[in-house]
Amino acid sequence: ATAENGEEALEKAEQCVPDVVMSDIHMPFMDGLALSRIVHEEFPKTKIVIISGYDEFEYARQAIEVGVEQYLLKPITKLKLKKTLQELKDKIEQENQQNDYQLMFRNEMHEYEQFSHRRFFERVLSGKLSVQEMYQESMKLGIEIDAPYYNLMFFSLQEKIDRQQEGQGRLQEIQERIHQYFLKHPQFVLFGWNVNSYGVLLKGEQSQLAIYAEESIEQIQKICSFEPENINWYVAVGNPVERLSMLPECFQEVNHFYSYRYIMPGLHILNQETLKEYMNEGREKSIDSVDSKKMNPEIIQDFLSRGSRLEIADFVETYLNSIEDALKSMMFRNYIILNIRFSVESYLESLGIEKAEYSDGTSSLELESNLKVESMKTYFMQILEHAIMLRDRVSDYQSRKILRRALNYVNDNYCKETLSLNSVASEVDVSANYLSAIFSQSMQKTFIEYVTMKRMEKAKKLLRNTEQSSGEIATEVGYKDPHYFSYVFKKTIGCSPREYRSGKKG
Repeated sequence: ATAENGEEALEKAEQCVPDVVMSDIHMPFMDGLALSRIVHEEFPKTKIVIISGYDEFEYARQAIEVGVEQYLLKPITKLKLKKTLQELKDKIEQENQQNDYQLMFRNEMHEYEQFSHRRFFERVLSGKLSVQEMYQESMKLGIEIDAPYYNLMFFSLQEKIDRQQEGQGRLQEIQERIHQYFLKHPQFVLFGWNVNSYGVLLKGEQSQLAIYAEESIEQIQKICSFEPENINWYVAVGNPVERLSMLPECFQEVNHFYSYRYIMPGLHILNQETLKEYMNEGREKSIDSVDSKKMNPEIIQDFLSRGSRLEIADFVETYLNSIEDALKSMMFRNYIILNIRFSVESYLESLGIEKAEYSDGTSSLELESNLKVESMKTYFMQILEHAIMLRDRVSDYQSRKILRRALNYVNDNYCKETLSLNSVASEVDVSANYLSAIFSQSMQKTFIEYVTMKRMEKAKKLLRNTEQSSGEIATEVGYKDPHYFSYVFKKTIGCSPREYRSGKKG
């Protein structure tokens, strides 16, 4: 783009965000130094070249202060201008490579941290670690967990079924914005929980935790409100505890609150306050007062599609509590059993599971003739347990098929610089989040760790059997930047490519 004066130049720079701005010093309305100052502030990556007929130190000094890259004196030859632009081009490309290196490093570290953090918190919240082990493990992972009080928050983000393809890109953008909010505040520790759910450990004084939780909920609500037609979201918050050893108890409570997202799909914020009226605290009910929407088979089917075995007990308790007093009727209890049975059968048939296969596994489940509430609860849990076992078997088979396709694609393309989690996910037609989850669960390593392992195996073979330089090998195994290749090689193998080739290590 070209401009007649500084003001017009600034307008055009805002439109096209140029790599290079070349400007005279003396121009009407806005001189070159003023233009350079604004461009440098608004577009710090843009390189600025000042052209002037004034060979004065003061102009050069001011140009340096405002971030000018080159100061050229008239008259300028074609050769001089070409040389200047070539130097700027080389510098821009070098900076872009460095930015790519930093981005790859950040992505690698982020994926590894999420995988490690999830495994750590799974063990903490299930009560498998002592307090001493919690501190030892958290120090290794760089997680600061020391605080006077703690609380837990869980949130889920998912595309609405009828808008999945349209909403996928927006979901990832929303996830990223929410993640960035938690990651930039030290009072939060974010960790993945499953494909669509995330956990947050809140730390601080008891009086602060309520504020942190409220601000977090407001932030999630604000971000998700931009896509209400695409995204289903839920946030559950527990009550503060004063010791790390009490986190499993806190988890049980917040997990119970979290289970209400199946029963009350219109209620997005789930905590003791918002759920108070739904938890049957001293209210008398009759069959006539039961909300028929709570008997919708889709509630059970929704749980079967998204819930886990760990959530069964809380879901059953939540489901039955919502109709607790009506369960005093024998007729109503029989109706509930039939509703559960038919809902589960319908869901499993939608997965392609034959009714006979499902019935074989439930034929041994018996109910007392008088159908007491407690035995009904046990039956409900057992039938869900069996259904989820069948669902997971189908899901595992499908996941293995997807994983095999993904591994085959990676094995054929790991030497390509463009290979990424997103590109592989697109190839096998699943979301990047889903592929990342099944990859780490099945392979016990992250996607990036697996790709790096494949690349390093080939790099070692080339170092042993060829005379190719490190730069040539870097390109051949998928790294544009040879410095980044050397960094990854040393981090993974324990020595530099040069040392490996000379036999000093490895």
